[in-house]
This record gives sequence, structure tokens and C-alpha cells, in this order.
Amino acid sequence: MNNERMSSATSAASPKMREATGETLEGWKLGPRSSTGKPVSLDVHVHWAPQAYTRILMELGRPENVGNGTLMPLQEELEQRIQWMNRRGVQMYIMTLSGGMPWQWVSKASAVRLAQAVNDSAVEAHNAYPDRFWGAIELPANDAAASLEEVNRMAGKPGIRGVHLPPTIAGHEYVFEPQFAPVLARCEELGYPLLFHPLDGAVNYYGVPHTHVSDPHLDKVRYWNTLGFPFETATLAAKFIVCGTLDKYPGLEIVLPHSGGCFPYLAGRVGHGLARKKFPLQRPFREYLRRFHYDSMTYDLEALRFLVDLVGADRILVGTDNGNRASQNFEWPNAIVEHLNLGSDEEALILSGNARRLFRL
Repeated sequence: MNNERMSSATSAASPKMREATGETLEGWKLGPRSSTGKPVSLDVHVHWAPQAYTRILMELGRPENVGNGTLMPLQEELEQRIQWMNRRGVQMYIMTLSGGMPWQWVSKASAVRLAQAVNDSAVEAHNAYPDRFWGAIELPANDAAASLEEVNRMAGKPGIRGVHLPPTIAGHEYVFEPQFAPVLARCEELGYPLLFHPLDGAVNYYGVPHTHVSDPHLDKVRYWNTLGFPFETATLAAKFIVCGTLDKYPGLEIVLPHSGGCFPYLAGRVGHGLARKKFPLQRPFREYLRRFHYDSMTYDLEALRFLVDLVGADRILVGTDNGNRASQNFEWPNAIVEHLNLGSDEEALILSGNARRLFRL
């Protein structure tokens, strides 16, 4: 990044500036700088559980996987979301399932049924409100062949602009296995970015032996979420680099959740380790950092400012992890971006421009 912009970011981050403006480092507590006015932002990290999907989960006896979904009719749910979006300056959602995705326990036949229910609902939502809702294809990720079939079934349908996947399933790194390669190749061909999100559930807890998943101290802060998700995402990003996957699929776009987890903040250490081992890379390590897109979910203004300086404003997208109604991590989705005090062009990129380019909207 150029020195002028870095100097501006540093100035905006000064204690005196924060004191004068009443800013807090806790990004999710920030309110908008001014009236939201016309909805402008595109939120690429929003969860839903449409009625058709929820019904199947309940039939399978797993209502705990419903998450923020209810049996509310799709139209009513969408209308409530639009009201919320209009009040907070959000123009569009790209909707995906939450970490309660069922792929680690459901049968392959039921996985296909569930994925199709979500994906068909996404098309229905988009057709009802084409300027507000888009979807990423949910895949029956426990079966590579079925996943490819579902990508092909949904390819080109209205409102479909990406593919949504967990990084691992019960610790199984299926994304990098040969049988999943046709799925990656097809996504690259279609121009569908991959959006990732880790799975909930004890069997998926990152870095914890599956025979012992309870910690009386870390459980208090949902360590599997607050620590496990970011480390799992960092491992995913590193493996995309060292496995050569980014080189094999140069046109494949990847969106890392939760601002890339801890990957951006450990990138220097990862690069140093590769250099010490003389690990062969086709490109300088730093160039790979910009092969990813990152959502804005740092929960911390200074951390997001660091990410902008590291990878550039053109690689960051608005993301909130918001669910429906009561579950809103960010009451004002645009605020943390507005409080960065970037130039108008860079702010516009993060709020909407990057998402429109990436998802071809």
C-alpha cells in the first residue's frame, strides 16, 4: 500500500482522533457516521435457513441444526429482512447456511435433498426480490460426485453467484482430495467464488481430539468458535497455497470468512517458515495473500484497518455473520467500514464495489 494512504490510516487510528469522534475499537458497537440514506452495501456473509430446509431437518430429528431458521413462510421472512436492511443501509444479501450445516452427520441421500431445498429456495427468494437476495450453492459436501451434480444442476439459475462450503468435515480436509478436484474446476469455469464457513458440532472442533472436547475454561468463551473457527480458516488458506491449489486454478476466487480468521495476522510467520524450508512457490508468498477476499468481520476497528493495509481495500467485502431477526452480530453493518476514514473510492469498494465485481452483479 502507498505511504500516503498508510499515513492517513495511522492518523485516523490515533487515540486523540478516537477520543474526539467517540469511536470504539469494538467494531460491532459502532453506529453509522451519518444517516444511512439509500441502501448501499452488499453483505456477503449472512445466514438463513429457509422453510423447506428446516422442515427436512425436523423430519430427520435434528431441530438443533435449524439455527436461526424457523418455519416462517419464505415470503414473510424475506419481507422482514428487507425492512431491517432498509433501515440500516444494506442493499443486498448473499445468503448461506450457518455453521449448523449437517454434512458431517447426514446420509448422502438426505444431504442431496437438503442442499436442493436450500438452493431452490435461494432461486425463489431471488426471483421474488432480484435486487435484494442472491445465493451461493450449498453442496452435499460429504459426497464429491453429488456435489458436482448439484453445481451443474444449479449452474446459471437466477440468483446463483457462488458456492458455499465448510473447510473440513469432522477434521476431513476433503477440499484438497483428488475426487473433489472436478468441483473446483467447475466452479472456476463458471466463475463462482467459493465462500467458506466452518462447521459447528463437537466432531468438528478444530485442534481438539474428538475423544476429549470439553475444556472447563475455554468452553466458557465458546473456544471452538472464537478460536477454532479462525485457526481452521487460517489452515485452509495456507493449504490453498502450499498444496498448489491456487496455482492449479488461477481463476478460482475464494472468500475467507471472519476476515480470514487469524491468517492475515500470521501471514508473516507462515511466509517466513516457507522461506526457511526453501518451499517452492510459483509466486512470491505475499502475492498469494491477494488471491483471497476477506469479509469485514474483525469485530475490531484497528484489526480491520490492519487488514486493509495488508491486502488492500479491493480485497475486502462487507460481512456480518448476521442471521434472522434476533441474531444480529452487527446492528449497523456499514459502520465499521465508515469509521475507517478511508477515501470515498476505497470505502465504496468495500461497501459494494468489490462484491459486485466478484459476484458479477
